[in-house]
Amino acid sequence: MAKSNVHIVPRGDQWAVKRANGQRATRLVDTQQDAIDVGRNIARHQQVELIIHNQDGQINRRDSYGHDPYPPRG
Repeated sequence: MAKSNVHIVPRGDQWAVKRANGQRATRLVDTQQDAIDVGRNIARHQQVELIIHNQDGQINRRDSYGHDPYPPRG
């Protein structure tokens, strides 16, 4: 089974940490930074990508904690 990436997304007045294929949030916190901290720990442990969204839902940043190919493609 493939591991799913971790997303940081706005949810009302809070921030949700959720898996890419999940409907429910893994955790809800009050600030984006708190969500990033929680999501980063999960992404590092699972060796997946952390995808951080802005307040409007657009992707702002991607951090990879997986085994990236070497040399990089491209």
